[in-house]
Amino acid sequence: MNLGIRTIALLLFLITAILLFILVIQCIRYFFRKITFPKKLALTTSTGFLVLLAIFVYIQYFFTFALIGTEHMEIGAGPILSPSENYAAQVYYEPYGGVLGGVNVWVEVTDIEKQTTKIVYYADAKNKVTLQWIDETTLSINNEDQTYTDSNRSIQLNIEREIYHENGLACQSLLLRNSFETCYQYKD
Repeated sequence: MNLGIRTIALLLFLITAILLFILVIQCIRYFFRKITFPKKLALTTSTGFLVLLAIFVYIQYFFTFALIGTEHMEIGAGPILSPSENYAAQVYYEPYGGVLGGVNVWVEVTDIEKQTTKIVYYADAKNKVTLQWIDETTLSINNEDQTYTDSNRSIQLNIEREIYHENGLACQSLLLRNSFETCYQYKD
């Protein structure tokens, strides 16, 4: 996801937390010293909470893959054609977090006849991601690091009806709900 909305949310959270701290101190002073109630500070803090709530709802329920950061995108395996060559699957990588970060991976499937594309898989890249078509509409995605037992993010997807999003944001998105019948996410 690109840096914009998350950075704004983090800055707004920090500002709201500071305002809340100041508001609590002012309220204590109001009750013990009978100074005037800090109405502007209370209104500003409440507005910060409401905007944070709106950002949270937006991220949770109005998720789209359009927010994937493509400025540092790397192209991985593919395009790999389906058996009848009606679909092509392509792997993309997105490094995040600098030196200590990691890499996200997504698989985009193109319907060659209709000239449409959609993302069917999004997760943290564990090692080399490989694709293999099982049949015309079933794509096997292997994303596992053999040295770590809890790293398996591999799955077989029917690309016409299923989608995988590691943390489930696509699964609960009101905007993507009509794009798939079944959504999978990683569970410990």
